[in-house]
Amino acid sequence: MIKIVYFASIREQLGLSEESMELPVGVASIAQLSLWLQRERGDKWVSALGNPSTLIALNQEMVNGDQQIKRGDEIAFFPPVTGG
Repeated sequence: MIKIVYFASIREQLGLSEESMELPVGVASIAQLSLWLQRERGDKWVSALGNPSTLIALNQEMVNGDQQIKRGDEIAFFPPVTGG
């Protein structure tokens, strides 16, 4: 199992704060997981996760989409941060 956590506007768009799931077959990286979720779950997911500026954490450390994931990991998606 992996745990996926969704924050802020991503959580609001999806109506989901977190979920646990088996790592899908053929998915080895965070980018692959994001694409799998978008492909399998549709337009709302493309809108929520499809922004290339989406921030990602793996086990509470910020990483890029190329990061490899394994069973037991926690992946978190954050919307891009803006400052002012």
